[in-house]
Amino acid sequence: MVGIIGRKIGMTSLHEERRIIPCTVIQVGDCIITQIKTLQHDGYSAVQLAYDDKKIKNTTQPLLKHFEKANTTPKKELVEFRNFSEDCAKDTIRLGDTITAKDIFEEGEFIDVVGISKGKGFQGVVKRHGFKGVGDQTHGQHNRQKAPGAIGAGSDPSRVFKGTRMAGRMGNNRVKVKNLRVIKILQEEGLMILLGAVPGPKNSYVRLEK
Repeated sequence: MVGIIGRKIGMTSLHEERRIIPCTVIQVGDCIITQIKTLQHDGYSAVQLAYDDKKIKNTTQPLLKHFEKANTTPKKELVEFRNFSEDCAKDTIRLGDTITAKDIFEEGEFIDVVGISKGKGFQGVVKRHGFKGVGDQTHGQHNRQKAPGAIGAGSDPSRVFKGTRMAGRMGNNRVKVKNLRVIKILQEEGLMILLGAVPGPKNSYVRLEK
């Protein structure tokens, strides 16, 4: 799988064929190859990409040496892509090479985007699972609008089944959205515009996969 690392800027809208379409703007700068893993040495084939500069004082010594091997400055985000060398548009890839959006993607094609969804904290069943609640405010149901209702029988099976939809932590999960169309690639501005929504808050890192 081949791809790059980007940073979500936010959403906007564009005109296309006399209609307005929702779009997500992704900042896609230069990604540096900081490690190349091989089947013989590491047990699998992968390429590690690094993106977005980081201060030296905030970087540990092991990571500083790791980036020095690739002859690059410290980076904030590191992501591995499996079988990158087989699918990459470039003929050869070397340690320290720069990968851009134009090297991987083309306008009009469909790509996958992986990100971490927004964390919602501990939520009830109405927000988390879309429950309706237990009745209206009439007939004594004054505090049951967001109640989960029954979660199982008392005598048989006398327990709650695993996987029952209940209140709990919501969001902050790895989410993959497939088949988002690439509207534009603005190479000089370092931006990429995708059709539709991308998981994660603003300024969060996402991986764009082909």
